[in-house]
Amino acid sequence: METQNLQAFLQVAEDQSFSHAAEKLHLTQPAVSKRVAQLEQQLDCQLFDRIGRQVGLTEAGHALMPYAKSVIQQLDLARQAVRDLSGQVGGELRLATSHHIGLHRLPPILSRFSKGFPQVQIDIDFMDSEQAYDLILHGKSELAVVTLAPDTDASVITQPVWPDPLDVMVARDHPLARLTSCPLEELARHPAVLPGLNTYTGQIVKKLFDTHGLKLQVSMATNYLETIRMMATVGLGWTVLPRSMCDHTLVPLEVEGIRIQRTLGVVYHRGRSLSRAARAFIEELANEAA
Repeated sequence: METQNLQAFLQVAEDQSFSHAAEKLHLTQPAVSKRVAQLEQQLDCQLFDRIGRQVGLTEAGHALMPYAKSVIQQLDLARQAVRDLSGQVGGELRLATSHHIGLHRLPPILSRFSKGFPQVQIDIDFMDSEQAYDLILHGKSELAVVTLAPDTDASVITQPVWPDPLDVMVARDHPLARLTSCPLEELARHPAVLPGLNTYTGQIVKKLFDTHGLKLQVSMATNYLETIRMMATVGLGWTVLPRSMCDHTLVPLEVEGIRIQRTLGVVYHRGRSLSRAARAFIEELANEAA
């Protein structure tokens, strides 16, 4: 049974699409279809139901899934063990991170790491912190540098790297900008532009309002902080952003008795044996935190 066929099967199952799987695998769609067809021929069963544009696992596909994942994971571990015998830091490091961290925090670290370990090929996936955390839980990424979850899963190890204070901000011509000190109750009377309430940052803000028995008026929500800053700048509402993102277009508000902060850091699965490259990257992050 060809491992490439198993990888194609897993990617199609994850994306529920042959075309999306082809993009992820850097193959043509016919090539992915051929690999899945070869696997189906070897197993003498159909692995996917194809109804129009919908692709779903059959009963046989569901049965194969855990074994396919285990085979690919064991092969990755075997490659890692052989590389580690050489004592060199090399191979591939799959890293998931958020757009904000990738833009504002990681560049100098990636630069130092690449110069120190030129044999390491870094494969970076940019996504929401919540999605990256999920990749770690399911063993699909070795490390994730993300906003740390308010409540962590016992199977995941978290290492804080950066404290990231958050500020309430408004456009300079917003009515709230005239206040020297703003009660939380006053914020509740005005619409907000915030990260989605399903995000870790959104959960922090929602919990704050829930604790004080106040209702959030969210006029717009998006997970892209740069977009949120733009929308706040043009006066669509107050917002909560990392202090480092405040510029001349926004005014930070002093909210009475309130301090908001999140923590950025690295997470990895407790049951995963980390490669030398991953351990070296974690050490580089630890140096940044020191």
